[in-house]
Amino acid sequence: MKTGAMTKHRTNPTDTTVKQVMIIGGGTAGWITAGLLASKLNSKDNGSLQITLVESPTIPILGVGEGTWPTIRTTLQSIGVDENEFIRQCDATFKQGSEFVNWVHPPEQRGRHSYFHPLSAVFHAAYDFNLAPYWVLEQERLGQYDRVVSSQAHICEQGLAPKKITTPAYAAIQNYSYHLDANKFARFMHEFCVAELGVEYVSANVTGVELDKQGYVTSVETDLAGRLHADFFVDCSGSKGLLIGDALGVAWHDISDTIFNDTAMAMQVPYQSPDDPIATHTIATAQPEGWTWDIGLSERRGVGFVYSSSYTGDDRAEKTLRDYVGSAADALECRKIRFRSGYREKFWSRNCLAIGMSAAFIEPLEASAIFLVEAAANMLVEQFPRTRDDMAYCENQYNSIFHLRWDKTVDFVKLHYCISKRRDTDYWTDNCREETIPEGLRDKLNYWKRHVPSKYDFDYAFEPFVLDSYLFVLYGMEYDVDLSGSRGFFGQQSQAETKFNEIQRSVAFLSGELPTQRKLVQQVHEHGFASI
Repeated sequence: MKTGAMTKHRTNPTDTTVKQVMIIGGGTAGWITAGLLASKLNSKDNGSLQITLVESPTIPILGVGEGTWPTIRTTLQSIGVDENEFIRQCDATFKQGSEFVNWVHPPEQRGRHSYFHPLSAVFHAAYDFNLAPYWVLEQERLGQYDRVVSSQAHICEQGLAPKKITTPAYAAIQNYSYHLDANKFARFMHEFCVAELGVEYVSANVTGVELDKQGYVTSVETDLAGRLHADFFVDCSGSKGLLIGDALGVAWHDISDTIFNDTAMAMQVPYQSPDDPIATHTIATAQPEGWTWDIGLSERRGVGFVYSSSYTGDDRAEKTLRDYVGSAADALECRKIRFRSGYREKFWSRNCLAIGMSAAFIEPLEASAIFLVEAAANMLVEQFPRTRDDMAYCENQYNSIFHLRWDKTVDFVKLHYCISKRRDTDYWTDNCREETIPEGLRDKLNYWKRHVPSKYDFDYAFEPFVLDSYLFVLYGMEYDVDLSGSRGFFGQQSQAETKFNEIQRSVAFLSGELPTQRKLVQQVHEHGFASI
């Protein structure tokens, strides 16, 4: 255990230069933040900034199998992680999107229904060619939106990988992110950040926080390492919010009136055979009082049921999960996870920034949590305060942008529920009540009944979910839109038809070129990708 300079008091109390950063908490949030800060701000090379991470030896990581966004590839590559080693050590597989099963109607009404939200479109609606209005006008002839405008939906259906073993590391044929084991990922990042990036590590529990007269954090007291001092603190202590909440008193903004879910049941399901196919997407299946996730890792599946305790009890929830898994669940342990959806009224307060669950959490749908950790750490890197005098400006900028990011995330998650046609339970009926829908989203949905969404509906550079994502969900969920009064506005039918045909040719080509997900994962473990 190292404590280094972090245990010493300042020799010059008038020096407000930020030289020491302390991250409280490990896990995905803590170690991604440590990796980005250490690699981008050169703490090992020139000693200008020392990064220390303090992690409890007794509090387990809240990880059940995680989904990521394609940004994670840039993050890992930028800090120097080898993609092959990451995949091998973190039980990781390739993710190309999500499949939503039975979100439109209960299966008793129309049988199984699904649509995909893939990670890429062939023609991006915001800056290439918006195929959506041409699909709306011809949807009965063309078929499902996701299958018509995206080759990736077909690749997912066939269980194919997004690249080949001859594709260089981190490069893609189809855009991809990863599914990973969160506990193994935290251990992997811990070892990498300490050995390769010079991050100091302290194993101890924080037992107290000291503030100065201006309300800035000056040190934390620990049970095993004594008092530790720093100039800037990052709170990655999870839902406890040891610094941002307990010490600084920043309130929590609850959104349970919009996002109902507050509990998950989870289990680890082994494959029946080492040759079982591995899904190349997250499978999210709607249930009467929530939804199940199904994530394929290389050695097992991570499966869980997300629900609201106001609409169903724990026993019924566990039965829902076990029924979904089938007889394989009989001998498996089920883990209950409580969470609260919402966010801090401020994420940055004085010299403390909350990242991860200490800052915010919105249920697991669409796997935004790790992306927003990356976004938070990257903004901290870009606008890092060199002195205490810089912090007020950085605080205001950060809080403004991340309030926007979290509000927009709430909108997109709520979208999946509030446009469903399911009315089989109070859970679905109440999710569609107008008073539970954020006003901005409600206004857009009313407008989109007669218009196709365009890039002008998404006018902020920092919105997490872009136009294509909304189009996949809206039309995958069979959202009703009437363009009969504006048919004449869309005069590029021949160009649209050419692009529809081009997508289908791409599907035919890729179907013959790409390996299965299982095969590519095995090849990575045996041989690895080439370096770029």
